[in-house]
Amino acid sequence: MTKARRIFSAEFKSQMVQLYQNGKPRKDIIAEYDLTPSALDKWIKQHSQTGSFKEKDNRTPEENEILKLRKENQQLRMENDILKQATLIIGRK
Repeated sequence: MTKARRIFSAEFKSQMVQLYQNGKPRKDIIAEYDLTPSALDKWIKQHSQTGSFKEKDNRTPEENEILKLRKENQQLRMENDILKQATLIIGRK
């Protein structure tokens, strides 16, 4: 049985990072607060890089460009579908 996904506030994440930075062993933090090692590692990395826990703030330039291109691609596909429908309508008349 899998655990339900939990959501942690930025304040909680910051407190966990502070505990780690103040010298509390990583394994003790994970055990005491029932965290996954990868979650704590991710929070520590995000805090050291940008100081923010928001995914948007921690994206690389490449990830931002990929998201921008995906949005643009979706928009172009939608416009292409609209033009195809318009062509069919005009062709019937």
